[in-house]
Amino acid sequence: MTCTISVHAKTTAEASTSPTMLVADLPREGQETYQLIRKGGPFPYEKDGVVFGNRERLLPRQDRGYYREYTVKTPGSRDRGARRIVCGGQEPRNPKACYYTQDHYASFRQLVDKN
Repeated sequence: MTCTISVHAKTTAEASTSPTMLVADLPREGQETYQLIRKGGPFPYEKDGVVFGNRERLLPRQDRGYYREYTVKTPGSRDRGARRIVCGGQEPRNPKACYYTQDHYASFRQLVDKN
């Protein structure tokens, strides 16, 4: 018996069409982080607001400096944990798109704000 598995790299179109998630469905800590982003801070972690390089190439391709990352507190974690919100756009307080990762950039879900 032979088993064959095909593995395909994501195309640009596939990378730009990530699943979505309502902001209201984020964990409470994620909703708090999202609101801080919209207010422009202040942020509790020193690295919040730093440029996210998109080295994983899971988000739509943009020029360096377009994306910024923010920590979503993980209860019980001694460090920043694995959860982040990454937002893109020219105005950090008014991002064009935000994405949530709960697994330290291994996957993303685009956030939809119904407000």
